Amino acid sequence: MDTVSLILIVGIITTIVSILTKLIGLPDQIRKNYIRKTTRGVSSILIILLFLSYVLWTFYGFLKNDIFLMIGHGIGIITTGIIILQIIKYR
Repeated sequence: MDTVSLILIVGIITTIVSILTKLIGLPDQIRKNYIRKTTRGVSSILIILLFLSYVLWTFYGFLKNDIFLMIGHGIGIITTGIIILQIIKYR
């Protein structure tokens, strides 16, 4: 297996795992917040740092023209953004 193929395989697997993490864990938190109508127990600092991290990684992916980074972290922007909106709404 050549290096290009290995990079492609690792990139695809990383993107899939990253997307699954953001499509299982964070949406579960969003659902719980919505049902309870509160974000008590959710760390605002952690969510804001995650959001900033996802924004920066997505921008980095854009600068490098790396679709794997942009998709994987772009979903994180959406899910953490929803939680930030819930934190503001349910205060």
